[in-house]
Amino acid sequence: MTSDLTQDPPAAAADDKITKDILVIAGVVVLGMIMSILDITVVNVALPTFQTELASDGEEIAYSTVAWTVTGYTLALAAVIPVTGWAADRFGTKKLFIAAVTLFTLGSALCATAWSIESLIAFRVIQGFGGGMLMPLGMMIMTRTAGPHRMGKLMAILGVPMLLGPILGPILGGLLIDKASWHWVFLINLPLGIITIVYAAFALAKDEVNPTESFDFVGMLLMSPGLALFLYGISSIPETGTVAATKVLVPGIIGLALIVAFVFWSFRPEHPLLDLRLFHDRQFTVSIITMFLFAGAFFGALLLVPTYFQQVRGESVLKAGLLVAPQGLGAMCVMPIAGVLADKLPVGRIVPFGFIGIIVGMAGLSTSTSPDTPIWHICAWLFVMGLGMGGTMMPIFTAALRTLTAHEVARGSTLLNVIQQIASSAGVAVISVVLTNKLNGSDAVTAGTVLTEAQTSPDNVDPTALQQAQAVMESLGDKFQSTVLSDMGNAFQTSYVVALIILAVTLIPVAFLPRKKEEGLDAPQHTPMMH
Repeated sequence: MTSDLTQDPPAAAADDKITKDILVIAGVVVLGMIMSILDITVVNVALPTFQTELASDGEEIAYSTVAWTVTGYTLALAAVIPVTGWAADRFGTKKLFIAAVTLFTLGSALCATAWSIESLIAFRVIQGFGGGMLMPLGMMIMTRTAGPHRMGKLMAILGVPMLLGPILGPILGGLLIDKASWHWVFLINLPLGIITIVYAAFALAKDEVNPTESFDFVGMLLMSPGLALFLYGISSIPETGTVAATKVLVPGIIGLALIVAFVFWSFRPEHPLLDLRLFHDRQFTVSIITMFLFAGAFFGALLLVPTYFQQVRGESVLKAGLLVAPQGLGAMCVMPIAGVLADKLPVGRIVPFGFIGIIVGMAGLSTSTSPDTPIWHICAWLFVMGLGMGGTMMPIFTAALRTLTAHEVARGSTLLNVIQQIASSAGVAVISVVLTNKLNGSDAVTAGTVLTEAQTSPDNVDPTALQQAQAVMESLGDKFQSTVLSDMGNAFQTSYVVALIILAVTLIPVAFLPRKKEEGLDAPQHTPMMH
């Protein structure tokens, strides 16, 4: 094991192989990241359960409100990631990693005690503050240990939790909810968190703390609240149903103004909170744009798949989780191969093939939302999407960081993670509002919702709305139930089409990814010091 992570690893100058020492440290990083990513996918499956289990007076909670358990977590991630680089330099990666896992585990325990949807959202924010540091810290630790010259294989290792999350998360979430209760979705993190803390304490070498960079307080005061307010505004669109709502415009405009102010400020200090000077690197910029569009469309649409299986097809939470697994299996088949190829070939010759898979899969999925579509058709399209994701995600990360100097890699990984979280939040908000507005635009779905509420909590239903719902049901007669399901399927179809359009637009920056071998990549590089 390396005695000091601030030193160059002995193997870095020797060959391109991933050594035993690197694998030991990778085990800690992957375990921490699995907890964070697994938690996201587990909670996605539990969203319909939260709508009913945490409802007050028996009235089902709106999907747009429940989606805040995902959005709130993502907002916390985006707020804490910018300060991770400075904090690691100030306190050391080992201490910060253990502190992040501890905070995440504590947040999980609090989530299990939630008594309302509001308290759950608040505790998810606490959980996100810990989880937000795990991805950039993991990239820093692994890059320093393995070296940028093995970036492709490195990203394949970091891709493991991204594979296991989509596969195990929905299955584990469904199993826990069906066999136990939704509380265990969060309680399962306690033993994992304790194991990770102990493992990290022994496996990670104590790194020397050299706090050479001053903290950018002005940048933090501009960027962190600006980012949170801007994403709050975007995430409020599904709930309000319009961009013109005060709840959307006021925080959105203030947040955007603060972010713009940060952009101008960031070029003044020597060590800004986020180093936007990295955008001078053409390959980094193209990769960031590609990743932003891809993450927004892909993860926004992915959030809806378990909900579709439960609400339109009437599947249990567990079966919905099992049916989503083909997407993760597809990625597992391709991601390790893509990691090796990314060290040998220009990413511009790898990513386009991955995008073809994603676009074909999303197009197939958008034509398979009918209530009577064979389940295996949907699973097949999810598998194709997974194949595409495996050949796309980690090569884009590799392309973004590969041409940066050793000193810039840690800063680049921080900026990359911030923008990825912004993309995910924006994607979830946009796709959710498309779904919500489409559902609200259906008289049959609206009538079905009102009639369901009338059965569970009759005192909370407006008499006029109930009369209108009954009139719709009577007019449709025996076709009422099938019309409700058909209209719901059409709403999901429209959401997938929006994601498909965004993915098609992403082909533009993909065309600018390098198709020639970058110079200097064959020579081993020094691993970056922590920043």
